[in-house]
Amino acid sequence: MTVRRSDGQTVRGAAEAAPQLFLVDVFVVRWTPAGTWEALVMRRASGRSPGSWEAVHGHVEPGERPEETAWREVIEETGLTPERLYNLSRVESFYLHRQGAVALVPAFAAVAGDGAVRLSHEHDAWEWLPLDEARARFSWPRCRRALDDLSTLLGDPAIEDVLLVR
Repeated sequence: MTVRRSDGQTVRGAAEAAPQLFLVDVFVVRWTPAGTWEALVMRRASGRSPGSWEAVHGHVEPGERPEETAWREVIEETGLTPERLYNLSRVESFYLHRQGAVALVPAFAAVAGDGAVRLSHEHDAWEWLPLDEARARFSWPRCRRALDDLSTLLGDPAIEDVLLVR
């Protein structure tokens, strides 16, 4: 496909690079007896970015809303069923050069319920860490930025009604 720019030039493939919402990030957290948040960090086992430390990350399925994807991906990747899911009110973007696409990635926080972490085949290690340590462990800068928002947003009960998804 070609697109005509305002200066009259044509650009091949520009439409393919239009932003697309097909991924989500979910930060699984739990409240500790000491009154602080901990985040779950997971190490990639194989495939994309082996050895990197990340949050839950997944693809939006056809007909699925991003918040539905977030809930499903937490269960699939960690074995945990969230008690609550929050919209972190942020969307990151990045360019996927192999696909020629710009990905828009909404971020969510899932408050973990009781239970043991059971990783999917995508990850080979996990750890619960205080937010500052999790921030330092995450490989991707967008994950570090989201944790900054998470610690601010989940600490303010006055805005919970806007952020609480389920």
